[in-house]
Amino acid sequence: MRGHGQKLSRKEETAISALLTQGTLAEAASLAGIGEATLRRWLQRDDFQAAYRRARRETVSQAVAHLQRVSGEAVETLRTIMNDDQKPSSARVTAARVILEMSIKAVELEDLEVRIAALEALSAAKGGAW
Repeated sequence: MRGHGQKLSRKEETAISALLTQGTLAEAASLAGIGEATLRRWLQRDDFQAAYRRARRETVSQAVAHLQRVSGEAVETLRTIMNDDQKPSSARVTAARVILEMSIKAVELEDLEVRIAALEALSAAKGGAW
């Protein structure tokens, strides 16, 4: 077992990359050039699991950033459909409903952020921890 703070080997890093792109453990192990049993053993180690979780979070974070970059286009598409008299009324209503639902969710999230920040400030002022 590795010591605290010790980095993963190149093979282990390759295995994590393969886990992110392949559909099965067998495929990931094969791509990484290791046996499936080895990959299963690595997945049971805390350090490997932590690195894998970090890699998955980063992958999701990048996907979210991409979604945010194209969200303006999505809103414009919905707006165009909503305002197009040539589109079926069901498509126009659906576009309008999605716009309204997302707008409401955005306001709710902003409100929650403010409330959480206030609770954190209150907790910090009282010297407490969650």
